[in-house]
Amino acid sequence: MEERVWRRGRRIAVDVGDARIGVASCDPDGLIATPVETVPAGGRSQARLKEIVEEYDAVEVVVGLPRSLNGKEGPAAAKVRGYAGRLAALLAPVPVRLVDERMTTVTAAAGMRASGVKAKKGRSAIDQAAAVVILQNALETERVSGRPPGESVEPVG
Repeated sequence: MEERVWRRGRRIAVDVGDARIGVASCDPDGLIATPVETVPAGGRSQARLKEIVEEYDAVEVVVGLPRSLNGKEGPAAAKVRGYAGRLAALLAPVPVRLVDERMTTVTAAAGMRASGVKAKKGRSAIDQAAAVVILQNALETERVSGRPPGESVEPVG
């Protein structure tokens, strides 16, 4: 019988978008994900993510990989893969993993609407909420399977 091992430590989740990057973290026991902040995409985004990883003493970073509903990867996924590779190089030795993020923004937006947050005013909060959904799903996957979620990212220099 395969032994399941839970890796203790804070994880950071990242929902990469063209304009903003939602960031979430979990407690060291990996029970619950919470929003951290929304980082403007571009220029200093990776430097800010590195600061967050260091501030939270994260053991891993989980990046949402956008796929279509049928599981195929398009241009958005290619952009995220490149971003994740550069982030992995910057954060080494902290591992970066890609996890499926289908429907996370839709789920997050629906939750925000149900809370009474208007879409335009809540874009930043929706990005953070999407990162929370990505991280919560990754934590649950690891709890159930006993293995790290998604795929490991090789650093790209």
